[in-house]
Amino acid sequence: MRTEEFPDLISIIVPVYNMEDYLERCMDSILNQTYANLEIIVVDDGSTDRSPQLCDAYAGRDDRVKVIHKSNGGLSDARNAGLAVATGSYIGYVDSDDWIEPDMYERMYRACVETGSQLAVCRYFSVRGDSADKGEDNGSGAVVPLSREELLKIYICGHEQYIIYNSVWSKLFHRELVRDARFPKGRNSEDIMYTTRAFCKLSRAVYLDTSLYHYVLDREGSIMNKAKGERMFRDEIPFWREHISHIRTEVSDAMGDLAAYRFWRRMLFYYVDMRRLGSQGRKYARRLAEMIKRERKEIKRVYAAASACLGDRVRMMVFLTNPGLYYGVNTCYERHIVPLKAERRSRREAK
Repeated sequence: MRTEEFPDLISIIVPVYNMEDYLERCMDSILNQTYANLEIIVVDDGSTDRSPQLCDAYAGRDDRVKVIHKSNGGLSDARNAGLAVATGSYIGYVDSDDWIEPDMYERMYRACVETGSQLAVCRYFSVRGDSADKGEDNGSGAVVPLSREELLKIYICGHEQYIIYNSVWSKLFHRELVRDARFPKGRNSEDIMYTTRAFCKLSRAVYLDTSLYHYVLDREGSIMNKAKGERMFRDEIPFWREHISHIRTEVSDAMGDLAAYRFWRRMLFYYVDMRRLGSQGRKYARRLAEMIKRERKEIKRVYAAASACLGDRVRMMVFLTNPGLYYGVNTCYERHIVPLKAERRSRREAK
């Protein structure tokens, strides 16, 4: 690849905390990118294993690697430290227990340039634990330009084919979108507002329906697996509420109502998840039920404004009447009806 063909510098921020067993795989996948015009900012967030020495070794081998050593402040603080020194025209993120396909950043950069987009999003592989198996890429290979409104609708409501979530590691951001953005220190679900603000600020994005990132699920000790209920109320729910407010202010009331509808719909799923976690989970399920019931008037307005489907309206009506009944009906449906539907679908496909 010729530098003159891809003149824009891409800054890749890699936060590291006690990742000596995973760092080599991650760093090698970045250094071997077909897009070579990279600034790789590795932020050692106060690691106590051999990670600091490994980071320095990579910096000694490749002058594209810059290492920041700092006291432990958490994932958001580490990313912010990288952002503060990044000089690239584009910003990307790779978590240090994950890895990327060799042409990820070349393909995302090309897609941005060729479609005039300020942001690119790609599919990703979900990898279980320490498995090296990349899994199956169910993408179509399509490159899909999206307006801001089209992007936000997929982000808010989901899509049967395209995967656009809030995680920053599946994206390439033009610097202007995130120039003043920072991650909230000491909080989880930190990607929600960073991504929401960028999406609301842009005019055009591009989606690559190809898996280019390897995201490791359920690594032992991951912060995502700790104190789920407390994290939900302290971080995730407040961020989703801010997400709704920001969309309402920066885009439209209609898009804000759509985001609110999907938020309350999500809360019913969270309620079921909490109920299934045993006695500790039931405590958070009760808090969710109280929160939802307190806002029943606004929920009914939002469901009407966003033209909620009949099934969602019925589910919410049952929940507001009796959360326990809702949980029982939902459990019965999943145990008996869902398998029957799956069996019928398999029979139809086999014919």
